[in-house]
Amino acid sequence: MTDTGRPSMNPRVYIILVNWNGWRDSIECLESVLRLDYDNFRVLLCDNASTDGSLDQIAAWATGKAADAAPGDAPLAHLSTPPLPKPLAFARLDRAAAERGELSGDPPLVLIDTGANLGFAGGNNVGLRHALARGDADYVWLLNNDTVVDPDCLGAMLRRLQQADQPALCGSRILFYENPGVVQALGGGRFNRWTAICSQSLGRFLPAEQPIDPADYERQMTYIVGCSWLLPKAFLDEVGLMDERYFLYYEEVDWVLAAKGRYALCYADEARVYHKEGRSIGSPTGERPSSTLSDFYIFRNKLWITAKHFPLGLPTVYLFSLVQAMRRARRGQWDKCWLILAVLLGKRRFER
Repeated sequence: MTDTGRPSMNPRVYIILVNWNGWRDSIECLESVLRLDYDNFRVLLCDNASTDGSLDQIAAWATGKAADAAPGDAPLAHLSTPPLPKPLAFARLDRAAAERGELSGDPPLVLIDTGANLGFAGGNNVGLRHALARGDADYVWLLNNDTVVDPDCLGAMLRRLQQADQPALCGSRILFYENPGVVQALGGGRFNRWTAICSQSLGRFLPAEQPIDPADYERQMTYIVGCSWLLPKAFLDEVGLMDERYFLYYEEVDWVLAAKGRYALCYADEARVYHKEGRSIGSPTGERPSSTLSDFYIFRNKLWITAKHFPLGLPTVYLFSLVQAMRRARRGQWDKCWLILAVLLGKRRFER
């Protein structure tokens, strides 16, 4: 280890994917991740009690008994085809065994059954506990399962962190999977404490080839987009795991706020991730409105994160949330309007 706590030689990275009824996306992601130029990594796929047989499907893919990756006409098939040679070495663990670090050998892929739908934070935390229990993690990379990555992506993020002059966390350049010539996010975004609104991700909708100043975007970041986030083990030791009460949304912002400025936020412009944004849960995008599910967690978690980190902002957060409820009413989305009002009054829970 160096004086700054960063591994100096070929650090071990655990890559954590959370799957929920998305085995096709996960297989395509794995086909790209397992082609990374960097070689000292292990992949932990945490399945949140999928009902589509995801773990069996992914295990069958790894043994060579099921279909591979994306069809040849997929937008980024060159990153996940031709199929990797099979079989691939892997292990299957339940949550208890995984969190105890029980594992025979050192396979490149571990499939973990979390036993329940734990959400983004809970699913990732199972993988994080496994990495910590194994005792050999230098970094962990949280990566959405509905992504594919360039071969140099992990190497570029590691280089950026090792260039930092203080302990740091790192995001990547995220591009739209269906339109890879357009930016989805340049590392992260901005969080407004007075409204609890996460502004549009930095660089969103910029042409991918437009020249930018990465340092300028780093200065603007107040959180890292959870789609792709590389962090050192020391961060887990000092700050702890993600707050699982959020279930969906605001976990990234909460984690950065919990660090209280002890870690800088970095951005590796050469690290390219291609993301199929918001498919499984109906997250709002530029072309698709929010779902009822996403609205519930967004507005509930605005209140939670404000009460936890910035209680003086609660009056303005309530006010801006009311304004957003009225906007939905004007669009005729009365179900969403009443949902937001019920959340603000503390009278609504979302059954899952």
